[in-house]
Amino acid sequence: MKKILGIIGILLLLTTTTYGAEKVRAIPGAQKVEINGKASPIQGYNINGYNYFKLRDLATVLGDENLNFELSGDYKEIHIFPDKKYKKMVDDLKPLGNIEKKALPKRMKIYLEGNGSKDYQVYNIDGYNYFKLREMGNLLGFMVDYDGKRNIAMIMVPKSVELSPNQKPKVEGDQVILGNERLTTEFSSYIDGKNIGIVTNQTGVDSTGRSIVEILQAYPKTKVIGAYSPEHGLDGKIKAGDYVSSYFDERYQLPVYSLYGKTRKPSKDMVKNLDVFVYDMQDIGSRTYTYISTLNYVMKAAKEYGKEVVVLDRPNPLGGLIVENFMLEPEYRSFVGVDEMPMAHGMTVGELAQFFNRKIGCNLKVIPMKGWTRDMVWKDTKLPWVQTSPNIPTIESAFHYMATGIGDGTGFGQGDKFHWVGAKGLDSQEFAKKMNSYGLPGVSFQGQDKGSRGGVKVIVKDYHTYNPGRTGVYLLATANQMTTLNIPVKEDKLPMFELIWGSDKMGKALKAKKNPDEIVKSYEKDVNTFKEERKKYLLY
Repeated sequence: MKKILGIIGILLLLTTTTYGAEKVRAIPGAQKVEINGKASPIQGYNINGYNYFKLRDLATVLGDENLNFELSGDYKEIHIFPDKKYKKMVDDLKPLGNIEKKALPKRMKIYLEGNGSKDYQVYNIDGYNYFKLREMGNLLGFMVDYDGKRNIAMIMVPKSVELSPNQKPKVEGDQVILGNERLTTEFSSYIDGKNIGIVTNQTGVDSTGRSIVEILQAYPKTKVIGAYSPEHGLDGKIKAGDYVSSYFDERYQLPVYSLYGKTRKPSKDMVKNLDVFVYDMQDIGSRTYTYISTLNYVMKAAKEYGKEVVVLDRPNPLGGLIVENFMLEPEYRSFVGVDEMPMAHGMTVGELAQFFNRKIGCNLKVIPMKGWTRDMVWKDTKLPWVQTSPNIPTIESAFHYMATGIGDGTGFGQGDKFHWVGAKGLDSQEFAKKMNSYGLPGVSFQGQDKGSRGGVKVIVKDYHTYNPGRTGVYLLATANQMTTLNIPVKEDKLPMFELIWGSDKMGKALKAKKNPDEIVKSYEKDVNTFKEERKKYLLY
């Protein structure tokens, strides 16, 4: 039986010097490590909040889990040879002690035999190179999690399976492998012998377009007892905010329970025959997009009724680096903001599930992707885009969502499926001129009238540098200075504008006619604090 393409490996003990690089603190990891539930002697360093390990040590301990590989290399590059038994060296698993070290950052290239290469940021400590644990897990197919109560880093290695060529881990230049493409092979133990309820819609497909419902109905070791649909319905065609009904689906011969109708959290009757919720839907990276709210409510129901949740991870289309806008305050929690985070959260749905679970505490498992890294935007994944909702037919619409869709109740609104934004009283050409004068990265603005409204068409120039969250602040604040916008305030209930922004801070800034730079500076400290908090929930 061919072993599942293994786990990482390598490396060299050659000391190198990276001129011009500044050394950083490396603290011996206080966390214990478990591999498939068993204690491991491996020890690494904590560097800037992340766990880094010597790859030869990982090769030693993971070989015991039938993830065998051999490696060779020098101070610039490493080659991993799958299915070859690692030859241990005398100083493997050498205790690190409790002495803080200085780590020298450098770049190295890993060659995975038969699958190309990829560059990594590593740290050299005392002549050894240390790699980020989560990045290696993402590359080679094992999962990393953290048990905060026990302070244990958990490595979970899928069981050995026979891999066809198109199932091998992908590296840069290849298509990302989705969580749903790993469920019935590497992670089948999560669902075998269980009754499954699938939380999904038209976006829950693999890279060939096959529905997760069809995939699981064809899998013989489990039984699908129903589907659970979010806002817009199972086919994604119902208008935003409209009631979604439950019904019996003739195509799948399954009951479809609406989670955007009489209830938004699965009821006791909806889960009475259920063992596991399987969640598979495409998010677009905004706190206000309700598919992640549905995930949160499903996790709460799972905790209440003693069910399990398996999240099949998918890319954040905007990548994993953009974290932007005001933090949601607890009193502003709603279905367009279920947890305290910025509007642009920079997490995948699997990472969001882990973040949500810090408060929920349900029985949660996440099946990670292969080949996805935080600097990837959607186009880098080489996956086909599936319309996520009626107004998000394209990846351009998904990117513009937080830039143009944030003015609810102000009179400043989007058009052309989020490609255009404007208001009455705006001079389109002057507005475009002002917006272009900021030199915002990756985006430009073209003046365009729509009826009685003046506004701009927003044009993506570079998906990697375009920051929709920050661009939205500049658009709204600039329009507010150029014309009179209506700033909604609380009367008998919180206005949607404040629920979208997560507090009354944006409204107060607009009333004070603050410029965009002042508004951005006002939330940057909170965003940086959140970035540190979210590190423990990241998978990649």
